Amino acid sequence: MLFNTPLQKATLIKRYKRFLADVTLADGSETTIYCANTGAMTGCGDTGDTIFYSTSDNKKRKYQYTWEFTLTTDQHLICVNTAKANALVAEAIKQDQIPALCGYQDCKAEVKYGEENSRIDFLLTQKNKPNCYVEVKSCTLLDERVQPGDGYFPDAVTTRGQKHLRELIEMKHQGHRSVLLFAVLHSGIKNVQPASFIDKKYAALFEQAKAEGVEVVCYFPNLHQYIDVQ
Repeated sequence: MLFNTPLQKATLIKRYKRFLADVTLADGSETTIYCANTGAMTGCGDTGDTIFYSTSDNKKRKYQYTWEFTLTTDQHLICVNTAKANALVAEAIKQDQIPALCGYQDCKAEVKYGEENSRIDFLLTQKNKPNCYVEVKSCTLLDERVQPGDGYFPDAVTTRGQKHLRELIEMKHQGHRSVLLFAVLHSGIKNVQPASFIDKKYAALFEQAKAEGVEVVCYFPNLHQYIDVQ
């Protein structure tokens, strides 16, 4: 279960200071909510968009509400809380919903590995099979200037993402499976490719990783099951 309680609707006023957003609630009042996303969020939250937020019962939190989804004027549904990407993938792995990752007995999250002080999102293991290192990236950048449905990663320069690609390449060199998994959290995206127009170094490392045997997998979760769109 991704959320313990049903999400509530609000209308976005603006996002600012990266982690905050002002919204208008259903009763007409305005409040500030938390935004768990460090990226640029291009096209994922424009003034007037409908957003869906969760409520925390942790009284120590300064902001009780967290922005989870955006429903754009084009009726695209986007999960903007990047922390949910791993939760969605973990659920899918356990339920054998990702064919490329089936057949493993054990799945551990946030395992230390590599030479650059990294943690792999998921380490899959099975007796008599190579270990499988899975790095998850949330894809929400839709850019249809070339063709409809084109999605890109990253939406901002990511030195952390570059490091992860280097680590995956090294794991492949050591004889393990290395998988870069794009969790596509935008209902309008139909395919994913590296955003060379945003981060040329990441795009170059992406191509190197593929050439050296790192597998690229796209997972398209059903986002609509988590909200009630009337």
